[in-house]
Amino acid sequence: MSQILAPDAHAPFEPILSALAAAGEATRLRLLALLSEAELAVSEIVAILGQSQPRVSRHLKLLVEAGLVDRHREGSWAFFLMSQSGPAAALARDVVARLDPGDPLLAADRARLAEVRSQRAEQAARYFAAQAANWDAIRAMHLPEERVEAAVREIVGADPVEALLDLGAGTGRMLEVLAPQAARAVGVDQSPQMLALARARLERAGLRNVQLRQGDIYALPVERDLYDLVVIHQVLHYLDDPARAIREARRALAPGGRMIIVDFAPHAEEHLRAVHAHRRLGFSAEEIVGCLEAAGLEAGPPLDLAPDEPRGGKLTVSIWLGRDRARSLAQSNAARDVA
Repeated sequence: MSQILAPDAHAPFEPILSALAAAGEATRLRLLALLSEAELAVSEIVAILGQSQPRVSRHLKLLVEAGLVDRHREGSWAFFLMSQSGPAAALARDVVARLDPGDPLLAADRARLAEVRSQRAEQAARYFAAQAANWDAIRAMHLPEERVEAAVREIVGADPVEALLDLGAGTGRMLEVLAPQAARAVGVDQSPQMLALARARLERAGLRNVQLRQGDIYALPVERDLYDLVVIHQVLHYLDDPARAIREARRALAPGGRMIIVDFAPHAEEHLRAVHAHRRLGFSAEEIVGCLEAAGLEAGPPLDLAPDEPRGGKLTVSIWLGRDRARSLAQSNAARDVA
């Protein structure tokens, strides 16, 4: 029998023993398979497995304690995902990889997972369709967009951009801001209503270097390794798998390119889930930096833009910059040559 862990992935005896014991039960193995594909809330897992919430919670607790599953809490919700680091993470990945995807039980779980994802997508689509005309006003509720746009402009700098990619382009405002200094720009959004408004906006602005495409942020309809600037502006908090979206965006990034992510810092405004279809209540600096680094980019702490008066639903906006390592290495070599 081949090894469960690669020869260079050694781990202490006790954590591996605990992980094996935790994984060695039918429901918990099903949970590992599900959580390798998506970050899920307890209520979603209950719907997929058809088991009671107390039973599901007990199994999740054992998996978390064994280091096989990561848990994080946002307000009244808790989210679970197969562990991404630690002694048991490689074991979890290997165990799931060895499962037969054609197994009837696992196939049924995946089918119900697809239903859950479809329901999420339909809810978001209804929201975006209903709010398209008011989208800019909705975004401005949280922090003056002028401050955010000025900060993004400063990060981008004055140098020309060869190819710009705006993911979750919405009504096209970030394209309006940044496309004038780009030779070519592409905006992607899943909502036809949003794209219609974006086209009208870009037409009014006289921008002829922008192309809009309808598409899925997890399967981008764009060229690979082409765009020297990728922007993801106020999008990730709507997604069930932000890390996956960042990995997909990374594939579009040209060698030496940059990725700018704009989103909310962690907050406790629970009403945004129901009223504005937010899935995540902001992101910590460590979470986004970890996602960027896992995608092969170098990243530092975010620029945090706090409201002048933190009340009335005003939220802190964070801006992260990820750099392709080829760019960072070139800059380091240039600085060394100058010195």
